[in-house]
Amino acid sequence: SSGINAEYGTEPPEKCFLPKKLLHTWDAHNKGVAKVILFPKTGHLMLSCGMDSKIKLWELYGKRRCIRTYSGHAKAVRDIVFSNDGAKFLSASYDRMIKLWDTETGACLSRFTTKKIPYCVQFHPDDDKQNFFVSGMADKKIVGWDINTGEITQEYDRHLGAVNTITFIERNISFVSTSDDKSLRVWDWDIPVDRKHIADPSMHAIPSCSLSASGKWLACQSMDNKISIFATQKLRLNRKKVFKGHMVAGYACQCNFSPDNSYLISGDADGRCFIWDWKTTKVYKRFKAHDGVCIGCAWLPHETSKIVTCGWDGKIKLWD
Repeated sequence: SSGINAEYGTEPPEKCFLPKKLLHTWDAHNKGVAKVILFPKTGHLMLSCGMDSKIKLWELYGKRRCIRTYSGHAKAVRDIVFSNDGAKFLSASYDRMIKLWDTETGACLSRFTTKKIPYCVQFHPDDDKQNFFVSGMADKKIVGWDINTGEITQEYDRHLGAVNTITFIERNISFVSTSDDKSLRVWDWDIPVDRKHIADPSMHAIPSCSLSASGKWLACQSMDNKISIFATQKLRLNRKKVFKGHMVAGYACQCNFSPDNSYLISGDADGRCFIWDWKTTKVYKRFKAHDGVCIGCAWLPHETSKIVTCGWDGKIKLWD
């Protein structure tokens, strides 16, 4: 067995602590790593995608081997997302293809394209709607697909710039999108007109978003070197919570929450990883993680202090 269905706990830790040392380095991709995501619920495996057009699955425990490499994209892979059970995942690439993969066998199950570049991709999170996904496109559209038929089911065409992120909120009846047009829009599933549009002159483009474990907060990485926080209920900006100190202008650095919601983490353009205290918004810790941009980071779901970071130096690192 490749360990994909290994038994691990699924409860978040009571209290998280700050990582102190480098535990492991993977030489992951020949060119930069674009993104790293953890296996749903258990977090015992990690999926990475790279500028070398490859996607790789890694063990986070034991020998920390590369379990599988998924080859098939012709250009850099920009986004990856697991299905709820981790048995499949979607990838979006600059080759204009979205591909559905079998995690265990490595087989490419389907491919989807509008002949435009997909910037982000997201499964519908409900267990009974996992055959649906949405993709945010370079041509300003959000496209809804049905995996079973291979057909486009809906087009959400209101943004004025490329769509960078899609996040489901409110028990998955709606989703938030962010775009190069510097706005956020809220959509009800399968209704092609946004029901809320947030844009004001002080806002900058938001290339990366992350939902807290509680689902209550949406952290938005903003191109003016700060992370803004929106309450998902009614999507209101929380003016008390602004996280800054890092340099991200021009880069889609991932930000993420610790599983107990007590910290926020982000990489930055100088290769540093930042950890902020959620309550006070103060920088708790910053450390040099990568040569070049530290583009991604994730906190292991059942660990009090383990995080992974990835960078344009082609490396993924585990910190504890």
